[in-house]
Amino acid sequence: MKLSDDFDDRNAGLPLVSMTVGVALFVLTVVGIVVLANRSPAGSGGQGGGSPGAQTVQETQAAGEAESGSAADTALAEGEDPYISGSKLTSDDLDFWHMYDETESPEEEEQKKKEQEEKEKEQDPSTDGKHTKLVTEDGTEEWVSINPYLTKNTYDFSGLVYQYPIMKYYEDSEKVSHVGIRVSADDGDINFNRLKKAGVEFVMIQIGSRGYGSGDLMADDMFYENINKAIEAELDVGVTFFSQAVTKEEALEEAMRVIEGLQGFTIVYPVAFDMEYVKNDTARVQGLSKDEKTEIARTFMDAIEQAGYKAILYGNKEWLLRRVDLSKLISYDIWFTQEQDTPDYPYRYTMWEYTKSAKLDGLEEPGKLSICFIDYASK
Repeated sequence: MKLSDDFDDRNAGLPLVSMTVGVALFVLTVVGIVVLANRSPAGSGGQGGGSPGAQTVQETQAAGEAESGSAADTALAEGEDPYISGSKLTSDDLDFWHMYDETESPEEEEQKKKEQEEKEKEQDPSTDGKHTKLVTEDGTEEWVSINPYLTKNTYDFSGLVYQYPIMKYYEDSEKVSHVGIRVSADDGDINFNRLKKAGVEFVMIQIGSRGYGSGDLMADDMFYENINKAIEAELDVGVTFFSQAVTKEEALEEAMRVIEGLQGFTIVYPVAFDMEYVKNDTARVQGLSKDEKTEIARTFMDAIEQAGYKAILYGNKEWLLRRVDLSKLISYDIWFTQEQDTPDYPYRYTMWEYTKSAKLDGLEEPGKLSICFIDYASK
């Protein structure tokens, strides 16, 4: 019996399907064998486990990582970025995050510069207005804080006129100062009439002193002659006393000696308290504390003013700023001594001794001249 053509067509594809299935099974079998061959036996450990092929792959990977790490370390040591092949640039060179930041205008930069300069000025003791420079006798320099509670001087030194050896001070084109001289027996014989013609208006005459070693009270050998001649020359007169008192009792003793010595004389300028150390020797007052020297000065000047005279404290910058407490002496005038073109004492003072070496007609020795900023004669 003969089959139909349809039967032949339907059965012709059976061998092809079977072949395809067989090939697929073969491929799967091969893949499974390969996978099993590359897996380490379960539970194996240490270096002895696993197949030679698997060990070779792991060693190759480890060697590659080690080589990569070594190359990175070398690159870092040489200043290169190991992640940018062949480049010596660092991450900072590639910082583009701020490339679009706004830049400051010239006005803003100038304002910042001014603010910085002002800040530096405030921190500079020479310009901050809160310090004054102190130069001691041995040449040591330091900046001393200015006491904000003490009265400052308000002199405008552009008004100073120096016509050697006379110093004058003007306010609104009017002379408001007076020139004086400090004298003692050390100055020898003085012609006060000639001094007056030379421009001197007042005289501060030493009346006495206490020995800086012995402690004895002594009258100045030329006091009476000097005060009589100065008065005859119609010069205004004040007096000075060189103190070496080491107790308040000694200070009071000195004041009483001055008051006794002035009996019979009219003086219109102050009585000056002058306490100093001495050069090339040790003074009695050397061992006194700041507070002790302050109390001695106040005791002397209190007694002078109670007797009806005007007291004034004489001293250089170091003495006034370091040796006494000015906050306890604010009721007294200051006679400041400093040989300089313009004084740099920050607090109020009424007299300034500006030279100790002036040459004046009427003097045998160099003169110690002062300028007074107020008129004591009219007070």
